[in-house]
Amino acid sequence: LVRTGIENGYRLRVIEAVESVNETQKSIVFDKLSVAFGGELKGKVIAVWGLSFKPETDDMRESPALVVIDKLLQAGAEVRVYDPIAMEETRRRIGDNVTYCTDMYEAVIDADAIALLTEWKVFRMPSWAIIHKAMRNHVVVDGRNIYESDELKEAGFMCSRIGRKQE
Repeated sequence: LVRTGIENGYRLRVIEAVESVNETQKSIVFDKLSVAFGGELKGKVIAVWGLSFKPETDDMRESPALVVIDKLLQAGAEVRVYDPIAMEETRRRIGDNVTYCTDMYEAVIDADAIALLTEWKVFRMPSWAIIHKAMRNHVVVDGRNIYESDELKEAGFMCSRIGRKQE
């Protein structure tokens, strides 16, 4: 829409503002991960759950995962990813710069943090006890606000959610 407006001599400032906010939103999960580790992500292992733009599809257009993964790699983090459907599409887009895992539990082995980016049903009720034992550090950044922070804190995790203070 913005490009069409410009091509026809119009500036669609409201649409431009919406696009700007949407792009900023994609960086929030990365920013929360960075804060959780004092700004130092080099050498950290981050498990990314959910790669597609929305659940039940492999559609990667506008997916926050592409932005978050790129920023994590630039910061020197090791990235381990899992998505029920979008693994091949992700590989096509970003190559072998990340570790592709067979399930969400494999992704968290020796991980320092989990970044939830797509609200697939499979991610809704994980076994936090199993995950806690598998991880090196216990940080969860819930980019979809599907987890109860009290439940995560009780299981021994530090939880950070979108639009809420870190807990």
